[in-house]
Amino acid sequence: MQYDAVLFDFDGVVVETPSPQRFCEALGRTYETLGRSGPEAETVRELARGDFESIADRCRSLDIDTDAFCAQAAREMVRTQRAAVEDGLRSAYDDVTAVRSLEQPLGIVSDNHPTVVATLLDRVGLRSPFETIYGCPLTPDGLARRKPDPTNIEAAMETLEADEAIYVGDRAVDVRAADNAGIDSVLLTRSDEGGRPEADVDPTYRLPSLSGLPSVLQ
Repeated sequence: MQYDAVLFDFDGVVVETPSPQRFCEALGRTYETLGRSGPEAETVRELARGDFESIADRCRSLDIDTDAFCAQAAREMVRTQRAAVEDGLRSAYDDVTAVRSLEQPLGIVSDNHPTVVATLLDRVGLRSPFETIYGCPLTPDGLARRKPDPTNIEAAMETLEADEAIYVGDRAVDVRAADNAGIDSVLLTRSDEGGRPEADVDPTYRLPSLSGLPSVLQ
């Protein structure tokens, strides 16, 4: 198969996965800034599910404006993840250098906030290889686009004018999103992370490292 674009998930593929504890701390500061307290861990789970209605219900029960909460949470998430990179607690994977040898147009499709993705790519010196970035803002539409919804993958393909793309991810939901978009997929199972086998999906390729990606695309 000849691909005319390569799309990548971000967290766990290009850069190390963010700490759930730091997300909880960021949401704790969000509640505190707005003069409330809340179940940070449960809010993290709601964000991960893209469950805007539950977040809105929680805000209503605490008499918080939902838009104000989401805007403040986005600011805290950006600040927290940027600080993790600056403090050396989170970095790009060594094998991501393989993307520089690829000839196809490259894009990022992530469930993370697009500002986080762009900021971290700049911080780790990897912004230039990627021609387009699609993420999920903390809005009803943004959260609705979380994978396995294929909307952001399809939008990235349109931006790159690609008819045949391949999506590289590290979770079952990434493979499902690629399937829903009608494109091939690579499931990345890095050996240093235990491989995290995903038995319930059937990706086009399984790779232990991004270093093997150029040979797949030849």
